[in-house]
Amino acid sequence: MVSSKYKRVVLKLSGEALAGDNGFGIDHNIVADIANQVKDVVALGVEVAVVVGGGNIWRGATGSASGMDRATADYMGMLATCINALALQDAFEDAEVMTRVQTAIEMREVAEPYIRRRAIRHLEKGRVVIFAAGTGNPYFTTDTTAALRAAEIEADAILLAKGKVDGVYDSDPLLNSDAIIFTELSYIEVLRRGLGVMDSTATSLCMDNNIPIIVFGLRASGNIKRVLQGQKIGTIIKGD
Repeated sequence: MVSSKYKRVVLKLSGEALAGDNGFGIDHNIVADIANQVKDVVALGVEVAVVVGGGNIWRGATGSASGMDRATADYMGMLATCINALALQDAFEDAEVMTRVQTAIEMREVAEPYIRRRAIRHLEKGRVVIFAAGTGNPYFTTDTTAALRAAEIEADAILLAKGKVDGVYDSDPLLNSDAIIFTELSYIEVLRRGLGVMDSTATSLCMDNNIPIIVFGLRASGNIKRVLQGQKIGTIIKGD
């Protein structure tokens, strides 16, 4: 068995990735496949934390654009991430993976509050920790949450799993069939080109803390394990 290149990682899942081809809601087959992939990497001894978005249920930016108060729209988005986190927890535990959900907004009946030292202790015991409700603050995306939590728990890398693309391209591959994929980029190049891999706050935070970002497609089952084993999949973003 090939060992993992990384000991502790943050897996960032977009809400849209959980929806699959439906575009909305939760595709239980996809969630189950993610759970089985995570089970495989936990078996390698990797400590896995997950940050999940909520765009399959509600997007704060969309609500704000339609005239809703931005803070209110963002808080609704945070609650949407909690729904996804509970769905992932259920799937992980069905796959016999010990899991804890920690939320940045307290809801003690369904999840633990986010406490950094407790999260690290869970990881050390082999439990998967799902971070929900973003940072707990409006105006910040779940991309920024992934970068922040990765820095806090001293993760070795962020795995940015995409539902529709398999890496970073020079233009939108869904609109341009001639788009060219990058195998490697620097943080500065991502910011300078405005590639939109993660928002600029998240990218800058990863750059400041030297946390590599690996962008890859989620739809090919087993890709999470392949990335951790060092196979050349998708795009890696790191320092010069």
